[in-house]
Amino acid sequence: MALPPLLTLRDIRLGFGGHPLFQGVELAVGKGDRVCLVGRNGSGKSTLLKVIAGMVDAESGEIFVQPGTRIAYLPQEPDLSGFATAHDYVAAGLGPEQLHDYHTVDIILDDLQVRPDADPAAMSGGEKRRAAIARLLVSQPDVMLMDEPTNHLDLPTIQWLEEYLSNTRSGFILISHDRAFLNRLTRTTLWLDRGVVRRLEAGFKEFEGWSQGILEQEAVETAKFDKFLEQEVTWSKKGIEARRTRNMGRMRRLQELRSERAQMIARTGLVKMESDSGQTSGKLVIEAEGIAKTYGDRVILAPFSTRILRGDRVGIIGPNGAGKSTLLRMLMGQEAPDSGTVKLGTNLTTVYLDQSRSALDPAKTIWDTLADTGGDSINVRGHLRHVVGYMRDFLFDERQARSPVGSLSGGERNRLLLAKALARPSNFLILDEPTNDLDMETLDLLQDMLGDYDGTLLLVSHDRDFLDRVVTSSIVFEGDGVVREYPGGYSDYEIQRPKVQAPAKVKDEAKAEAPKEKPKGKSVKLSYKQQRFLDEFPKLMERLEKESAALEKKLADDGFYARDPQGFAKAVEGLEALKAEQAAAEEQWLDIEMLKEELGG
Repeated sequence: MALPPLLTLRDIRLGFGGHPLFQGVELAVGKGDRVCLVGRNGSGKSTLLKVIAGMVDAESGEIFVQPGTRIAYLPQEPDLSGFATAHDYVAAGLGPEQLHDYHTVDIILDDLQVRPDADPAAMSGGEKRRAAIARLLVSQPDVMLMDEPTNHLDLPTIQWLEEYLSNTRSGFILISHDRAFLNRLTRTTLWLDRGVVRRLEAGFKEFEGWSQGILEQEAVETAKFDKFLEQEVTWSKKGIEARRTRNMGRMRRLQELRSERAQMIARTGLVKMESDSGQTSGKLVIEAEGIAKTYGDRVILAPFSTRILRGDRVGIIGPNGAGKSTLLRMLMGQEAPDSGTVKLGTNLTTVYLDQSRSALDPAKTIWDTLADTGGDSINVRGHLRHVVGYMRDFLFDERQARSPVGSLSGGERNRLLLAKALARPSNFLILDEPTNDLDMETLDLLQDMLGDYDGTLLLVSHDRDFLDRVVTSSIVFEGDGVVREYPGGYSDYEIQRPKVQAPAKVKDEAKAEAPKEKPKGKSVKLSYKQQRFLDEFPKLMERLEKESAALEKKLADDGFYARDPQGFAKAVEGLEALKAEQAAAEEQWLDIEMLKEELGG
């Protein structure tokens, strides 16, 4: 018999200014449920989460919470004011029966690397976020409501939180723009779109295809879009029509760039840089040889060498405090290494986007910020654009043109900063944590812009999916000052890094049987195994999809967990393994198809 839900929403409605922000919301959350809430910035996601948490009253509808159910809420902007230390703030989250359980507080603070005696007034955004997560977890809630839990967190902390949530028996609803985070954790997706909450009985991995199908159906059934619908749907509709072609073309281009970058990384440190100087004249952006840095007894950077050429897209990955910003300053020529040399190329036009948003004046309007020389036009990389038209490129409404910057949300301010930075002509773009506070549509927009950018990119980010979609190589801080460069994005680094468990067999074969480098010398053909894989690929995918569908149907049974917790856990693991095998098979298919094309069909 299925357990009753812990939290139930019936026909919830809320509006501001006469227009409903959302209406007809129906939701039930039980123990072990894993739900994500997605939608554009400004669609009402955070407000709906506050309604569920009881912090905002709905206009109509009913919210029922089972007696004794403990609900905990993680805000997007944690407020630690009024507490002398981080320990005091976290301990305030303990329930009545936990009031003296300070041992648990100390353990969770240690796991999240927050000093118990830290002064909240002096803590960074990332430290405040970790303290807020600690407060959420020590309360041992039955249902967790989390608004952007990964914002301002570094990768080790994100992965720690992933592991914790993947093992928790609590139910949760989370809002996040981190695709990799959502892909791993969620089993139900709620899409808040134009005031309506749609429900998908599957995790975020299935969201894109499902949502595109809904928008396509709307386009077919609607003979003529009214103005409001056109504004909301046009961007998505264009993405649907072009996405497959665009993504395939960009994926091919990214694979080619990664192959070239892999060959260059392999040469670094083995061949004198001067040997290539004739061929790379005019293309050199940065040449660093043996650079090192220490602060007191702490080694920030052991001797490290890299060579970055025009068109390279390099990601810099590592924990907060590892030295990413120090390396960035050295590569930009703003800070000298203790040893080694850094040579910058000629004719570099650099645009640097820092994560502090220091370039924005909160008293200025969006219009004045973009058209800072006056008038109604802005010079966008050598071409005049009207301010309002350029604003729309970054998903701003023309009615916001005269709004002060100080009234914008964090995501909107980040969008405005990107708009201002990307308007300037440049051939060297440096982005330090550009994805903070951005929704997925803006991330897709930024990805598209970087895909068309023909200069060189240095990117510091903790967003694994974004790194996979954008960069050609990754410079990774691996601890104790050791920094290495790997071809590809974050997923490629995870495969290549030392002392990791071997990946699935199908993925090994993909690497072995489908090399990404163009074959040298005389023409060759696909191997027997490669051709056989292509022939059997449709049947393989059909089998994997059927097995995944069977497990998803099994997991959809509300009473499954109550009847057989161990069987439920095995089913979840089995489904994750099938999804991983499916992704690896698709990657292998793409590698072989690309090789086949290079060999002339």
